[in-house]
Amino acid sequence: MFNESRHGFDAAQTEYEAFMLEPQDWVPNNRKLPVVLYRRALSPGSGNLGAAFEILFEHNAWPAQWRDSIFDFHHFHASAHEVLGVTEASAEVIVGGPGGRVVRLHAGDVLLLPAGTGHCLQSFERHFQVVAGYPSGQQWDLRREALTPQELADMLALPFPPLDPIDGKHGPVIELWLDAA
Repeated sequence: MFNESRHGFDAAQTEYEAFMLEPQDWVPNNRKLPVVLYRRALSPGSGNLGAAFEILFEHNAWPAQWRDSIFDFHHFHASAHEVLGVTEASAEVIVGGPGGRVVRLHAGDVLLLPAGTGHCLQSFERHFQVVAGYPSGQQWDLRREALTPQELADMLALPFPPLDPIDGKHGPVIELWLDAA
């Protein structure tokens, strides 16, 4: 089980920002679900953040599928929602496709991307790394071109678990995503 005190997780102390993105060129973004940026979801100095994020995501039905950096080209996933837990260093990530919003991420932060949300690593310090999780039963794809109308409809109909990847039965997925469904 996830040991919250050992890894510095405190839901009451985790702040988040949610924002919507309009479609941009070939990037559909998601018209129904906001992007969520959790600040200091885990304390950066609390030990092995990679393992802690993997345990936390698994516990909340967003099992981790890989550890690495973020691609340095614009792309999105049409077949899965994605949660990225920053385990090392910091980076600037463009969210929303070319010309999108630049967000600065630090170790311990989490970026929750609804399916269709463009993202691209713009710059990074040291060995920037994330753990990526996806809702149980969803497998990510890699898209760099516009979707067909049917693919867009399928993307917008993707299910998501009834748990927030960070705060379980509380948090933005419960407060914002379930209301939009």
